[in-house]
Amino acid sequence: MSLCSQNICSQNNLATPHSGYHWNQVTPRYFEGWYFRLTLPEINQTFAFMYSLEDPLGNEPNSGGAVQILGIDEAYLIRTFPNVQKFFADQNDLAFGHWHKTNLTSKAKLLSPAEFRKDITEGYQATAQLNQGSIYDPVRNEYCRWEYQIKPIYGWGNSQQPQQSSAGWLSFLPIFEPGWQITMAHGLATGWIEWHGQKYQFTNAPAYSEKNWGSSFPEKWFWLNCNSFNQEADLAVTAGGGIRQVLWWQEEVALIGIHYQGKFYEFAPWNSQVNWQVEPWGSWKLHGESTNYKVTLTGETNLPGTYVRTPTAKGLVFNCRDTTQGRLSLALHDCQGKTIVEAHSNLAGLEVGSASNSSFLRDRTSQIKRNCG
Repeated sequence: MSLCSQNICSQNNLATPHSGYHWNQVTPRYFEGWYFRLTLPEINQTFAFMYSLEDPLGNEPNSGGAVQILGIDEAYLIRTFPNVQKFFADQNDLAFGHWHKTNLTSKAKLLSPAEFRKDITEGYQATAQLNQGSIYDPVRNEYCRWEYQIKPIYGWGNSQQPQQSSAGWLSFLPIFEPGWQITMAHGLATGWIEWHGQKYQFTNAPAYSEKNWGSSFPEKWFWLNCNSFNQEADLAVTAGGGIRQVLWWQEEVALIGIHYQGKFYEFAPWNSQVNWQVEPWGSWKLHGESTNYKVTLTGETNLPGTYVRTPTAKGLVFNCRDTTQGRLSLALHDCQGKTIVEAHSNLAGLEVGSASNSSFLRDRTSQIKRNCG
């Protein structure tokens, strides 16, 4: 039975493939992770919530869940929830959660927001329309709490068509490692976050969500995301690339997805040429060309960023560096050079992940036949 049958999750025609929980209930070495981002442009800040579960069969060295938060000025907070039996997830819909401290003795499940506030001292629950939680910060001896409702605007694809898998149709086969799906490219969130003793209330704030699943993160990757641009309320972009495992070999891939004024512009390996030059930190440059469009993305930061943990064979490890306040420029044109949109933001999420400090480069522009123009 779907967890969303309780009417806590409303039907959502923007639901993407892979929204449900992927674990097969058998494999011992496995992780699934979710990322919810909320931007507060009025104060130039972002909150990022990272939820994960590793080795859900239990009794493994790294079995357990975690909540990581990047808060105001990229301050970092983590809490681990070792009891995998208190985790729950829907196999068909985006609905999951983890109880850590509670007086409830029943099996963990999705609660109404009011029930959660009353009965869960530490834990979280999330759906396509809700992100709610409470965790304790032992350093500051205080709780971080959050609760906000989400109105999805864009899933991943054109709004009036079935939503797409971010990694293409082959992602339905268990040959890629890891899986990746943007579950909501853009939405509007209303609610509150209590952080470091201050309560931040917001209405129709830009929201985003995505997920990963598999047995490990890529050997090396980059990512950028923004849905809060200056003078462009109806614009969202997500791009990412990495060295991923495909059966017994590895491949370098990248994609760029843009939602603007109801239309989806996709630059992916199956329909475009995407090139990139990403430094170990501070600079992200991407260029994509399809049959009809071309895009240039330039991300920059002078901030040191914050390291967060990602799943590895040794459990959660600091090998991912993030900023939630990056500078991003976007230019999207058609093949005749007509400008579709040019936009800028100082609230972009920029990320690199790797055990190495080398640049991440694929720039064969001069050697390829252009798709566009």
